[in-house]
Amino acid sequence: MGSSFPAAASPSVEELVRREVADWDDEVVCNARFKAFSGQRSDWEPNFLFWRDLIIKIARHLGVCIIDASEVKNVWFSRGGLTPLCIDHVLREMHTEGDILLKEDLLDPTSGRLYMVLRKVGHLIGISRSWDLQGNLQSHLILKTPLQERCADVIKTLAESHWTSTCIITMGSFQRICKSPDEAFAILSHLCECGKARYFSIKKKDFIEGVKVSLVSASVPNISSLDCDVLHLICTTEKLQQQLDVIDKRWESSRKMALSSHKSGNKQVAYRYIRQVKLFSESRAKCISFLERVEEVLGLIANAESAKKVSEAIQIGAQAIKENNVTVEEVYTHLQDLEDNVASQKQVDDALASATLQYVDIVDEDVEEEFKKLEEELAGDTPKSQTPHPQIAEPVEDGVPKKVKPQESPTSLSKAMSNLRLEAA
Repeated sequence: MGSSFPAAASPSVEELVRREVADWDDEVVCNARFKAFSGQRSDWEPNFLFWRDLIIKIARHLGVCIIDASEVKNVWFSRGGLTPLCIDHVLREMHTEGDILLKEDLLDPTSGRLYMVLRKVGHLIGISRSWDLQGNLQSHLILKTPLQERCADVIKTLAESHWTSTCIITMGSFQRICKSPDEAFAILSHLCECGKARYFSIKKKDFIEGVKVSLVSASVPNISSLDCDVLHLICTTEKLQQQLDVIDKRWESSRKMALSSHKSGNKQVAYRYIRQVKLFSESRAKCISFLERVEEVLGLIANAESAKKVSEAIQIGAQAIKENNVTVEEVYTHLQDLEDNVASQKQVDDALASATLQYVDIVDEDVEEEFKKLEEELAGDTPKSQTPHPQIAEPVEDGVPKKVKPQESPTSLSKAMSNLRLEAA
């Protein structure tokens, strides 16, 4: 009736199968279902429809759209070591009817416009290449219906964090929304095939890949010059956030080490950690300042796009960028400055460790004040989620707090994005 296989069915999958098939333990019924197909299609079509629907239902319950043929046959539907002899035939029929796709069947989203045009023409005149499933039964198979549902889930997820009709995200962010690189490729391919998404890339100092997705029923518009600049800014915010995460972790570690050293009476080591805390706080302040300015520009562009036509939004976005003084060159300059700052912290640690106290520009009163703050904040084992962020004290001049003016150095945003030349679509 079936071939034996040593691996037992996964309990979760077995439970799903039993939930979907009330008579799964009926020997007579299962014997008939597990047999290989023979005769005319009308003879085995009811069994085919049973297995097709069951495969799709189990995949939907598992939240996957890509399945492995051998796993489906030998794990999903293994029953007492016996497996259905008809599954290979079922999978081939599903591929023939379009319920299953191979990776070779998918549109390459990174291909050029000429490839996509030729592919569409091929489909229209019926000369598109047909891949045979016979030699691919051990490979990953893509279920079309669950794939379409996963595409809808991705668009819904993006719509929850965007209020515009389209959104632009980096390829890395798109892949993180999906469950695997293979699924990300399949979803993006299907969205591009349906006109709901467009892949594009930019090459400045770094190669950046992005995706533009339509969050409404309309097709996604063509890629504009503003889209490329928005992708660049979004990539910048992601890098800045990564820098902030690194700085915050090291800042928190230095705070705790400073308090520990102070309690143990090792004042010289405590001085060094307090100095590190202040250096990390300064780095964080610069990073946040830059991040806020970039996000401000992105917000202005998003607001313009939500209220205006695309062509008007491009013009407004370009004006917003110009007024906020942000240059592409400054983005990279500032990022490089931050990366160098974080990367050099080990050197700072070593330098501080070898420095004598007279070269540390912190007086005893400042250190004692910092320790009192640390003791209050860490008293009672403050939960990590309630740990305060670094605070930057305002400079004091003649006893009066002095306003901090925006920096005019190359690492600031005083000249940001003014050199962007954006053309209206």
